[in-house]
Amino acid sequence: MEACHPRRQSNVTAYGATTVAIITLEAFAGMWINAFIVCVLCIACVKKKTLNSNEKILLLLGCSRFWYLCIAWIYKFLSFIYPNYLYVQPILQLAVFFQSFFNHCNLWFSASLCGFYCIKIATFRNRFFIYLKLKIDRMVPWLLLGSGILALAVGIVAYDVADTPHCNSNSTGQGNFGTANIKMDKHFFPSFFLAGFEYAASFMAVIFSAVFLLFSLWRHKRTMQTNSMKDLSMDAHIRAMKSIFSFLVVYSINFVCLVLNMVYVTKKLNHMTFLILVFQYIFPGLHSLVLVFSNPKLEKALLKILPLERSVKRKVCMS
Repeated sequence: MEACHPRRQSNVTAYGATTVAIITLEAFAGMWINAFIVCVLCIACVKKKTLNSNEKILLLLGCSRFWYLCIAWIYKFLSFIYPNYLYVQPILQLAVFFQSFFNHCNLWFSASLCGFYCIKIATFRNRFFIYLKLKIDRMVPWLLLGSGILALAVGIVAYDVADTPHCNSNSTGQGNFGTANIKMDKHFFPSFFLAGFEYAASFMAVIFSAVFLLFSLWRHKRTMQTNSMKDLSMDAHIRAMKSIFSFLVVYSINFVCLVLNMVYVTKKLNHMTFLILVFQYIFPGLHSLVLVFSNPKLEKALLKILPLERSVKRKVCMS
């Protein structure tokens, strides 16, 4: 079945050009910070010949976010500026597949990171929790593999949906995200159901991780109130809480945007769809920046780079 193609013309409005410019800034900033995380961890892996479980999750999270932002930016750029290069088989289907795959990898890897923080740092006497704490390092590769399989399932369903659209006669109306005005048939709903389930499941994992870690911190503070010495476990709790709660706020906004995006997927570009698009492109870079400043190794590496960039700028200005 051949894909329906919009009329091959480019009507780039000022609104559309502004949207592309904002998306470009957000995407390239996010790609830079995630590429930084990947490079630092790869260098550490070469030096140490190994990575701990936390670094493995961060490495895959950085890779998935980098490629998601890269493919999503290319998709939006082409759909706005050069739609005739995008709406041909199998380019559209592959773009939708990889975008969905890396987006859900991003969601599951970030949820896995929150769960890892909770299990590794929180202190509970429950037998099952103690078992998880002892086995978590062995479970991380399987957890990441399961996350990849779930993301792959969504990507396959998204590919099938993109391969069977029904275009109406008014395709490529102005300001319609640069995409065809598509009416999806029954194949559209399995994608919505599966994507919505994964959004909700990963979001609930983050909420439970934050609640359990907060309860652990409260219990630990109450137990250690009489201890005047600096407690390293308390510091670990506070660092993890800052990371998880900052992520919880950002993730909550992202979750709302993902749900709204499913509602407005076939709507024309307006203020609501514009805000959804902006927040979706902010999330991968913003949370990665939070992770950098909550990780001493990454923060130290970043602070080493920033003064170097300033000194180079000064030399250029003096010359």
